[in-house]
Amino acid sequence: MSELLTLIEVGGPVAAVAGGAAYARVKAPAVYWSAVGLPVTAVRFSATYGSTMDACGLTVAPSRLRVLLTRATTRREIRPVPPKIRRVRPTSTGLRVRLRLAPGQEPADVAASAERLRHAWGVHAVHVASVKPGVVELRMTGFDVLRNVRMPRRLPAGELLVPVALRDDGTAFVRDYRAIPHCLTLGATLTGKSVYMRNLIAGLAKLDVALVGIDCKLGVEQAPFAPRLSALATDPDKASALLDKLVAEMETRYDLIRDQQGITGSVPDDEITSDIWGLPAKLRPVPLVLIVDEVAELFLVATRKDEERRDHMVTQLIRLAQLGRAAGVFLEVCGQRFGSELGKGATMLRAQLTGRVVHRVNDKTTAEMGLGDISPEAVLAATQIAPEMPGVAVAGDSSGGWSRMRTPNLSLADAARICRETAHLAPVLPALAAFRPYVPPVAPPVGGPSLVKPRPVTG
Repeated sequence: MSELLTLIEVGGPVAAVAGGAAYARVKAPAVYWSAVGLPVTAVRFSATYGSTMDACGLTVAPSRLRVLLTRATTRREIRPVPPKIRRVRPTSTGLRVRLRLAPGQEPADVAASAERLRHAWGVHAVHVASVKPGVVELRMTGFDVLRNVRMPRRLPAGELLVPVALRDDGTAFVRDYRAIPHCLTLGATLTGKSVYMRNLIAGLAKLDVALVGIDCKLGVEQAPFAPRLSALATDPDKASALLDKLVAEMETRYDLIRDQQGITGSVPDDEITSDIWGLPAKLRPVPLVLIVDEVAELFLVATRKDEERRDHMVTQLIRLAQLGRAAGVFLEVCGQRFGSELGKGATMLRAQLTGRVVHRVNDKTTAEMGLGDISPEAVLAATQIAPEMPGVAVAGDSSGGWSRMRTPNLSLADAARICRETAHLAPVLPALAAFRPYVPPVAPPVGGPSLVKPRPVTG
């Protein structure tokens, strides 16, 4: 009887600890990973690394020198050699392991075995990133970081760098306009596309850039950001006129580059290989980001006159996409769907938009238009996004790389507040002055009636 009471007394705390760990694993996965998951995974990785790599076919025959030294000094069995571990670094979401590949291996060999490595070491996911020739990094995540998005504490910063979302490997997805100047963002209604654009605009609002918007839904999407916008068009007619002004601004910047570098005016714009960043700082024009909210509205036509206007607008957009990077003009084109049936110039415009962000879409054709020329696996991943996970998207570029990501929730009120607070950063561009949105002055708060009785007047 006494032994049973002792077991109960000992088992009580153990059960409480086990129950607390199970609760934390569901409700606070980051805490569970730091306290339990990380130590267990580290021990499992250290104990099974060699055998796991051998089972996954990621080992090679040892060199002749190694064979001779092993036979001369020991009687051990000569085993295949796995990639050499260069560094192991724990993180708040997983484990980072840097490997030096063995001769004859390539990063694709390790990436092909990522799923088997995940099961072998008991982690949520394993992602493989190439660091430099011959060196790869295994980015293990201990839990689903996209379930509850928390951006990393240390975010990259730069002149045209905007951290927008969290990748499924625990790193930040960054819009780098110097590397990927133009981007196409697609997503059906209620998929998180608007929240993605709010995060992007809020990040751009803090930088020294000019923001220009085209929102043919009468401005309902971009009007709250008016204090930070240098120009805004809310219908197709104004959008056509604004695009003409933007093309003229781009040509003016090319003339400035010609003047500074002694290039004659007979040289076509598309043959000028330099850009505005080669100009002196005092002469360098401010970078300009054009945000088109619903691109399909620019393609819709009802009459012959509308068709002519559509063709003109698409031509101007294509010119901006082809020549804008060197002049510091960047495009963010958004839409619910995108296909060749939009009309002439749609696929040509898409070909100029290097970056792709595709949220959940209603048809496979849109996913293929966005990601089909990047990777078939990316198209499949975009069609498998669950409706109860708004904000999840697949991001890729022309290099063929892609990843799943999710945007942190940012309310419209918070994004509008950021734009009001950074309104002083909005540059005034004389060429776009006619399109500067009107921002009504903020009325001072009206106080209620005073509860203090006035002192009586005495004679």
